[in-house]
Amino acid sequence: MTESLPYGTWPSPISAEMLTAGVTKLIDVWVDGDTTVWHEARPDEGGRQVLVAVGADGARRDLTPPPFSVRSGVHEYGGGAAWVEGGTVWFVHWDDQRIWHAPLDGTGEPAPLTPEPAHPRTVRYADMRPDPSGAWLVAVEEVHDPDDPHAVVNRVVVLPAGRPDTPVIVHAGHDFVMSPRFVAPDRIRFIAWDHPNMPWDDTSVLECTFDPATGTASEATVIASGHSFMQPVGDVVISDESGVWNLWRITDDTRAQLTSGEGEVGGPAWVFGLRDHAALPDGRTVWSAGGTLHVGDESHETGANAIEQLAVSDGAVTAIVRAADRPAVIRRFPLDRPGQGEVIVDHPPLPVDTDDISEPRRIEYPTADGQVAYGWYYTPVNSHVTAPADTAPPLVVMIHGGPTSGARPWFALAYQFWTTRGFAIVDVDHRGSTGYGTEFRNLLRGTWGKVDVEDCIAAATYLADQGLADRDRMVIRGGSAGGFTVLASLAFGDVFAAGACSYGIADLSVLAADTHKFESRYTDQLIGPWPEARDVYEARSPIHHLDRFDTPLIVFQGLDDKVVPPNQSEMIVAALQAKGVECEYHAYEGEGHGFRQAETIIHSMNAELAFYRRVLELG
Repeated sequence: MTESLPYGTWPSPISAEMLTAGVTKLIDVWVDGDTTVWHEARPDEGGRQVLVAVGADGARRDLTPPPFSVRSGVHEYGGGAAWVEGGTVWFVHWDDQRIWHAPLDGTGEPAPLTPEPAHPRTVRYADMRPDPSGAWLVAVEEVHDPDDPHAVVNRVVVLPAGRPDTPVIVHAGHDFVMSPRFVAPDRIRFIAWDHPNMPWDDTSVLECTFDPATGTASEATVIASGHSFMQPVGDVVISDESGVWNLWRITDDTRAQLTSGEGEVGGPAWVFGLRDHAALPDGRTVWSAGGTLHVGDESHETGANAIEQLAVSDGAVTAIVRAADRPAVIRRFPLDRPGQGEVIVDHPPLPVDTDDISEPRRIEYPTADGQVAYGWYYTPVNSHVTAPADTAPPLVVMIHGGPTSGARPWFALAYQFWTTRGFAIVDVDHRGSTGYGTEFRNLLRGTWGKVDVEDCIAAATYLADQGLADRDRMVIRGGSAGGFTVLASLAFGDVFAAGACSYGIADLSVLAADTHKFESRYTDQLIGPWPEARDVYEARSPIHHLDRFDTPLIVFQGLDDKVVPPNQSEMIVAALQAKGVECEYHAYEGEGHGFRQAETIIHSMNAELAFYRRVLELG
């Protein structure tokens, strides 16, 4: 027997505590001999990130015990915080941002490789890789001036892989560098770009010669430029020269496209250490696009939604695999039968029956100017409850961050938190999102704060017209750039009954003068050059357009956020409360850009649910 209850009031088997208790987030994976190592985040340990190993005997052990937390602060977003090869693990410790190393077999304690800077955390590292001999390590180094938060230098360095020493600068001629790799014993390749570009815009592939005897390198030369280049592996890179991110082979005098098709290889390089393709020992290339694993000229469907962080070992490819109906796992795909992967690291038991899992359905809908945008719709699912006939569910419109990013149609228990309670979800891929080619991605240039708002409103309206959402109970939520879209949708529209903004942007002009180096010129492309386009910045900033902003809002903010500082949340909260608009504010000590601690996640989810139920009068 099922009980009939209004949408949004259903009793759910998923509590906010279940989003963190015993839950880990898989970040990366490596294989070294018969040992598999992975990088995971643990919310119930204060967000600590840990390297874990499992050997042939199946026994798991932590390689980085407390107080170590494996996380890089380069670009603030980090990534690429560890590497495993040749019986050694190298990693960046969050507290000091130095590179540490340890034997993989656990016979020795971690020891630092890089010097301790005069001022804590002012020298940071990411994206380490050893040379073929294992004697040298190449990495990205980011140096902060302790007296000037806007003075940051990014460069490529080389250092001994097994003993403490001061790194030697290989290249420091660009605003940003990424993915330094030994593509041969005597060659280093890396990606570089300058303001106002981002790594998905106009980048360059550079190469220098390296002398293993002295640990010194020649001046770098440009091998290719003019497009988005990512993830160099030997002579192969990901490039969007064809209008879609595909694999290209680039040598001194040739550029040859290796793959084609609408399915993009890889995604925007928001973080370091992404691995969407690799070279096999026999010379073949392996790569993933969606849930398809490509090995040389062969393609293999795996039933997954995404295959990430490819790790090549003898006769197999190991990767993080994401599906729509279960949490991520680590699977190993034998090269002689790649479609039959073996689970190496399984997900924890689900607190919900498979009958209660809502899987995403892709939607396309018309935008305000007749173009097409996309999204993923999740219907409310709860096998123990039904809704009264002729009613529609409240809708939660979700917007990804970036804004140059994309919605990901794979399992998230936090989404099921809403759908099992009788909420529908649409995860919006507005114009400018990634995964649809360069032309679609570039639709956001000069239009941020306009097309993203139009497309969120269009998605909600489309679903209400289809009878898939209650037109009077639609809410919008997002964080970072998505938080800005939340505020702009409420300031310039009248479709939503409530909003939830996490570390969002209220004043674009303030952001242009007060954010981290990586994104400090990002708005030049998204809005216009600063300060020449000041009028446009003010025209699109929600803080300057509160006359129509009468919608209840809940705001969440990490007080250690360096990407979107707390002043952004504080100014919109103060302005709305002064106007008499219902505005609830929650600020969290020890949290940065994105929440990692279990207490924060639990509190914010429960507060947001209670806020929606009160504002939407859901009982």
